Amino acid sequence: MTPVPAVPAASAGTPPTVSDGGMSLARRFLLANLLIVVLASVAIGAWVGFQVERSVLDRTASVTALYIESFVEPQIATLASTGAISTANIDALNRLLTTTQLGERIVSFRVWDMNGTIVYSPDSALIGRRFEPKDELLGAMAGRVSTDISNLSGPENADERRQWSRLVETYVPVRARGGPTVIAVTEFYQLPDEIDAEVASARITSWAVVALAAALSYLALAGIVKRGSDTIGRQQRALRNRVAELSKLLDQNAHLHRRLRLAADRTTALNEAGLRRIGSDLHDGPAQTLSLALLRLEELQDRTGVSDALSSAMEDLRLIAAGLRSPLFDDLSLADVATRAVREHERRTGQGVALTVGQLPPVIGVVTKIAVYRVLQEALSNARRHAGATDVEVELGASTEDVTLLVRDRGRGFVPAAVRADALGIAGMRERAELLGGFFEITPRLDGRGTVVRLSLPIRDGGSG
Repeated sequence: MTPVPAVPAASAGTPPTVSDGGMSLARRFLLANLLIVVLASVAIGAWVGFQVERSVLDRTASVTALYIESFVEPQIATLASTGAISTANIDALNRLLTTTQLGERIVSFRVWDMNGTIVYSPDSALIGRRFEPKDELLGAMAGRVSTDISNLSGPENADERRQWSRLVETYVPVRARGGPTVIAVTEFYQLPDEIDAEVASARITSWAVVALAAALSYLALAGIVKRGSDTIGRQQRALRNRVAELSKLLDQNAHLHRRLRLAADRTTALNEAGLRRIGSDLHDGPAQTLSLALLRLEELQDRTGVSDALSSAMEDLRLIAAGLRSPLFDDLSLADVATRAVREHERRTGQGVALTVGQLPPVIGVVTKIAVYRVLQEALSNARRHAGATDVEVELGASTEDVTLLVRDRGRGFVPAAVRADALGIAGMRERAELLGGFFEITPRLDGRGTVVRLSLPIRDGGSG
């Protein structure tokens, strides 16, 4: 079983919190939304107030224009024929502006002809004077009624500026009787107090309605956000608890992984020591006894064939002992280990092997050396015994993370499905690789003529794997 790679607890991270600088996300959202609602309320209230002011001014202009058409227009109709206002009509206009309700509302009044000259004003000093016409006056000459709040900055308003800072200014075109032709323009000013009071009342009412609607929507939104924030808080706490549990499990897994790796290393080393001891015992015990027996048989000039059988058994026993007795790996580099295995195979079999060694880490652990030695030893033995190969290539190299071993031969090849699951050689090589967290694979060449053995072992702890 390959252990699950350990992940440091710190890498699990901490779930993002819904607070920043002591203020929760919901509270920051509500504060931002409150600011938006307040600004929107002020803007809407200002816009509604402007519209109300414009509506009141337009209504005032309409009412006043009706007064002008009804009472003033008949008194200045003679402008169309004579170009001047008669004395009788001037007296009538004076009475209209002093004794009627219209006069009570109007604080200043003028009549302009189509040349921009004042032909009537209660201020006789202005009569006959010509001023540069303003846009509003030109618009009235074109037949449009206009009204607005004036700051009395024009040269014709010198007298008004001495008494007031602002007035409601209205221009009304006067048409000839029975026709659309504009013959004059009346200009009059009213105090803004009544309009200001009406506009202020309407503005306060509109702002109150907007503020109430905004407050209700804000409270509804606050409730929704509060519920969402509570849900996020609960989920965050649950997530934090699960992360803590996962971190604990990861720590346990890392601890078990380290223990398993150490156990695998010890098992590999102990197995190798056991094989070395068995090889030594075979060489020093049964092999020596058989050698002595063989010498005595030779002295007796045995011709029964026992001597040949014992010689064969003796050779097999020595081969087994030599295979089991591995070198001491501590003082050998990985390249030396591979070279030793190849040379021993060449010496036993008389078969040449092409060995290529690439760049290798300067420090490699003993268990990795043992695994490379045993897998290479088994792969070379299989290439000779089972594949009948005479052309064998061995490549040994490394990356930043793994040591890799490739053994290629040009033997008979094999069919993967026909390989027995209990084949000890292949099973042993695969078991060695998996025990050390590595990878093992044996495949036929693409052309079917030969076999490829691949071994990959991780370089652990800075090369001491």
